[in-house]
Amino acid sequence: MTLEVKPSSEACGATVTGVDLTRPLSDETVAAIRSAWLEHHVLAFPDQAMSDDDLERFTLYFGPFGDDPFIAPIPGRDHIIAVKRETDETAPVFAESWHTDWSFQATPPAGTCLFGITIPSMGGDTLFANQHLALEKMPDDLRTKLDGKIAIHSARVPYSKGGVYGEEDAQKRSMDIRASDEALTAEHRHPIIRKHPETGREGVFGCVGYITGFEGLNETESMALLAELYMWQTREEFQYRHKWRKNMLVMWDNRSVLHMATGGYDGHARLLHRTTIGAR
Repeated sequence: MTLEVKPSSEACGATVTGVDLTRPLSDETVAAIRSAWLEHHVLAFPDQAMSDDDLERFTLYFGPFGDDPFIAPIPGRDHIIAVKRETDETAPVFAESWHTDWSFQATPPAGTCLFGITIPSMGGDTLFANQHLALEKMPDDLRTKLDGKIAIHSARVPYSKGGVYGEEDAQKRSMDIRASDEALTAEHRHPIIRKHPETGREGVFGCVGYITGFEGLNETESMALLAELYMWQTREEFQYRHKWRKNMLVMWDNRSVLHMATGGYDGHARLLHRTTIGAR
């Protein structure tokens, strides 16, 4: 079969066919997928009846496993977590805010793989926002404010015991999230504008939520700049809306896009298995 890459008509994203991810891939095929990934930032592979072994093997073609803090892996696996929601669950939808995965780490992951197992017939889309495009089209005055700024990334807002996914939230959520006060110290600094390590293309890295401030700015100044940036970097013109199907694998580049979950499937179960592609 020949690898076929069909770009979306939106700001990023492409659908890939002509490859069977339940079988080992040749170096040539892996290189072609990596090239498409770097170009389109988000790749969807439909009709792939993958096992957890297949998911782990595919992930390792693109880097080592990344570290997934604060969420327990599924039984019998060290590197797969379940993104799930039960039929009667009333907790807020997990990850229903813009972010890039684990940006508060010293070396944030390169990418994420997410495989659809139980997919509702309605809702549950994932949104992506192209941060290369957001920077390229950014107004000069906002770009000037951001140039040279170092952002402070922290896990405390979502994952501390009193955070969004803290001890109170855990009582009503089916996902195995392990909030910890270690999140209060899980803090690292990254340039808000940085070059992609593989392509060299500049983009915005991260947004408010995991970013709690900027070096050299007080809290008021930081929040004002983060709010201004957020309103720009998440504009619809930079977005791709992904619609899920059962047995679909999606991989995205955390170095070039933000993403967020959406709801709209109350009363329906949803289950996806996720791995993280660590930085090389």
